[in-house]
Amino acid sequence: MAEEPGVLIVEDDRIIVDVLRSNLTARGYRVVVSTDGSDVLRLLEQAAPDVVLLDLMLPGRDGFDLCWAVRDRSDVGIIVLSARRGETDKVRALNLGADDYLTKPFGIEELLARINAMLRRARPAEPRLVAPQVRVGDVRIDFDAQLVTKGGKRVHLTRTEYALLRELAMHPGRLLTHAELLRRVWGPGYETQTEYTRVYVGRLRAKLEGPDGAELIVTEPRAGYRFTTDL
Repeated sequence: MAEEPGVLIVEDDRIIVDVLRSNLTARGYRVVVSTDGSDVLRLLEQAAPDVVLLDLMLPGRDGFDLCWAVRDRSDVGIIVLSARRGETDKVRALNLGADDYLTKPFGIEELLARINAMLRRARPAEPRLVAPQVRVGDVRIDFDAQLVTKGGKRVHLTRTEYALLRELAMHPGRLLTHAELLRRVWGPGYETQTEYTRVYVGRLRAKLEGPDGAELIVTEPRAGYRFTTDL
């Protein structure tokens, strides 16, 4: 029997912690808690959670720095829970490696839906009628092995980065709109969150495109993106 998925809650508000812990435990999740962020990296190693719920406003620890530290250490799913509502804060968190951003107050059912979407993203994709590998220039994507290489060297991608690249590469040359990509990668209800695709396409470009300026992912202004076939 597969082990139940684990969630690491990083939150200093005891009431929020109690609500999250009771609801997640009742639904079969393993739950561990850090109330100040000081022990997050240790818990990340010991508990091996599948998802981290990260508050940005922690006593004595900058939540943005902690988001970067978690992403630097692991490809675990990161959902930021924050009272900060500005787009600048959301984009900053996404750039630092967060997979999702939920503003407080939020409903527990919405959070559970986002956790479930994160866990689905981590599972192997269902087989589709595509070639087992795609090669463009010196970039190779092996769908069976979920392996991406550039110039023969493995490129480490997070779950969300790989899921987005997979959707683009499975439809070479085709325009995929922001709404299509958001629905396929993040799930229903994200169709207007275009900052997600903008940030994550930027992350893929930084890891996969070369210094010669050739574009692996082409932007169609106000429409979406195409995976190039011309490198």
